[in-house]
Order: sequence, then C-alpha cells, then structure tokens
Amino acid sequence: MAHPLRRVRAVADYQFGEGVGELLFPDHVELRFSPKTGRVRHIYLEGVLLATLRPSDGLLALSIEGGKRLLSILSPPKYRVVIHDRFQRYPAEGKNVLAKFVKEADHDIRPGEEVLVVNSADELLAVGRSVLNGEEMLRFKEGVAVKVRRGVLD
Repeated sequence: MAHPLRRVRAVADYQFGEGVGELLFPDHVELRFSPKTGRVRHIYLEGVLLATLRPSDGLLALSIEGGKRLLSILSPPKYRVVIHDRFQRYPAEGKNVLAKFVKEADHDIRPGEEVLVVNSADELLAVGRSVLNGEEMLRFKEGVAVKVRRGVLD
C-alpha cells in the first residue's frame, strides 16, 4: 500500500473512528494531488469523488458518495443529525439545517465536525459541517445547526 493512501486512511480513522479509513477508502481508490503542493487533494472511487482533504485543517470534507459510504459504515447515531421528515427537502436541496428542524443528533458531535444529515429512515439527505454541538442542536430553537455543503438533490 502506498504511503499517501495510508495517510488518508489515518485521517479518516482520526476523524470518524478506528477502522473507518480502510472501509471508506479501499485499495483501488484514486488519489489526485495538488499541482502546487504535491499533497493529496481529492479521493475518487471508480471516477466518483468521495472526499477532499481540506488544506485548512487537513481533515476530510465528504461528497454525497463519501457520505453514503460513511453512512453504511457507521451505526446510528454516529455523526448523524436526524431532521424532522417534513423538512427533509431543504437539506436535500443544499440548504443549511436550522436547529428547529433537528429531531435527533449524536451527542458527541462538536462544532466544526463533518456530519451526515439524515431523515428518520436513516437515508442520507446532505453532508456538511456542524455549527453547534449535538446537545445544542436539540436545545436551540433558532440558528443554523449544520452548514450543508451538498444535498442529494443539489
């Protein structure tokens, strides 16, 4: 196994939990490098973007496909923000999740973490970064809970 893939998997293990990296990024992923820095920038599987390594903090930003893979790897409630079904259209279209839409949330979520926005059937609606921690998402009745990067209908 090439050194850059080990590093990408180590980042995934750090970010999402031990063993996630190998499941999220199998041996046949394609790593694309930044022409300026020579560092891994994008991770593709069969021509589909799974994730981007953010240069600002070195962590992964998931695409919808990466979110789907992570959803199948992690058991609920890990990294999930469950929203009321009547509001599921908004994050699916790429709109931010407001705290008043949150039905359940992983209590271990911290602000700035990569999260999966799902409906009550645990179907992926969007991927994004948390603005609030898991408990605040449930307590607050106004404000943004998750900044959505991409929705499934986006």
